[in-house]
Amino acid sequence: MAQEDVFKKLVSHCKEYGFVFPSSEIYDGLGAVYDYGQMGVELKNNIKKYWWDSMVLLNDNVVGIDSAIFMHPTIWKASGHVDAFNDPLIDNRDSKKRYRADVLIEDFLAKIDDKINKEVEKAHKKFGESFDEAQFRATNARVVEYQANRDTVHTRFAKALNDGNLEDLREIIVDCEIVCPISGTRNWTEVRQFNLMFATEMGSTADGALKVYLRPETAQGIFVNFLNVQKTGRMKIPFGIAQIGKAFRNEIVARQFIFRMREFEQMEMQFFVRPGEELEWFKQWKATRMRWHKALGFGDHKYRFHDHDKLAHYANAATDIEFEMPFGFKEVEGIHSRTDFDLSSHEKFSGKKVQYFDPELNKSYTPYVIETSIGVDRMFLSVMSASYQEETLEGGETRVVLNLPPALAPIKLAILPLLKKDGLPEKAREIMDELKFEFKCQYDEKDSIGKRYRRQDAIGTPFCVTVDHQTLEDGQVTIRHRDTMQQERVAIGELKEIISTKVSLKALLKSL
Repeated sequence: MAQEDVFKKLVSHCKEYGFVFPSSEIYDGLGAVYDYGQMGVELKNNIKKYWWDSMVLLNDNVVGIDSAIFMHPTIWKASGHVDAFNDPLIDNRDSKKRYRADVLIEDFLAKIDDKINKEVEKAHKKFGESFDEAQFRATNARVVEYQANRDTVHTRFAKALNDGNLEDLREIIVDCEIVCPISGTRNWTEVRQFNLMFATEMGSTADGALKVYLRPETAQGIFVNFLNVQKTGRMKIPFGIAQIGKAFRNEIVARQFIFRMREFEQMEMQFFVRPGEELEWFKQWKATRMRWHKALGFGDHKYRFHDHDKLAHYANAATDIEFEMPFGFKEVEGIHSRTDFDLSSHEKFSGKKVQYFDPELNKSYTPYVIETSIGVDRMFLSVMSASYQEETLEGGETRVVLNLPPALAPIKLAILPLLKKDGLPEKAREIMDELKFEFKCQYDEKDSIGKRYRRQDAIGTPFCVTVDHQTLEDGQVTIRHRDTMQQERVAIGELKEIISTKVSLKALLKSL
């Protein structure tokens, strides 16, 4: 099945089973804004819990805060967002559609990569174990031609981005004969910059309203609270401040479901270090964050690092952790060495000293910062994408299953009475009343047991327990495992330990 079809099915599945709904749907929706349903909010909260505990619980030198969405407008001048928080946009005159120029070129480069990989895969199948991939990439005429073309375009692209040369970006699009996906034409406008911040007013008009912004990132709330946290927490460098919160960007080219939205949630941690030690800490946090992702068990091949072609104005090193979505490898987390730009800039604009006194060096300095920033919604989409499976079973029957990591699953245990009579519902409720204090449970007595199993498979429930007539006699239930569909009889008193071991975050965190 084509990946586009898989993605369409995933989007439909998210709505059908209560994971994600279009926002304001009864009013025909609002572009690039979504609501999380009853299953989605549980999964989202579990993802946030996994991140928060990995940061704050496992690191005694990382603490958390929760800063306000509204902040003094000068903060965004100091951070560079007022002057530099822009996207390069280009319009197709025939389709009247607007695109990000850099994304069009990145998609073009990705298509060349796909052509190269297909040639490599064909050769690998042909030559088997004797295949030397490095030699093939270096000597195959077609692959060498593809790679040379890619390198040429990539070099031009990186230079145009770093120079901020919008005319060159357009020339690359024209020279590469990149067409509009809708009209199929190359009738492009000039490239221009568009600021992404939402502006609003605070205070009454009579008193003179103050222009403020909805924050486009959560990081600045950490930076302006650096001294508050450091002094009240008696923190010693190196230390980190973590935060989970909403951010807002007026994305003109919002697409791909919840991958790019106008209202989204971030999990960010700013790690403050001595100047000169930042690149070593950058390497360490790269490795730490990649372990966090891979621990979920979706397969190491689904992740890769992508170093930035253009560094932000505040960075001296930057990379993305990309995950293989149904529409290609896409960024889910950014790791940046932000130097001392933010703290120095806030010191300049506020007129207040924002420095750290290092007792070991007996001097004050402005710390450097390593940032890890992950989009909750993108993480949610990557988990759903990796977990969604359509399986053909013996006899030709099919099932849709979410193979979610048990610790992240919205529902850990479904409790199902075989029949709605003979005291079975009462016994099932009794079991649920006991176990609901340990983990999220769901009671279901509607339809045949087979249909109920399928419903739980579709929402990713790792365990189902069936209460039957024999249960009333011997105190045992049938436990069914989602991934294998195997069933076994266990004592009711053993359920807590069996399931807790599998669904607890503890084992996941220990693997880090």
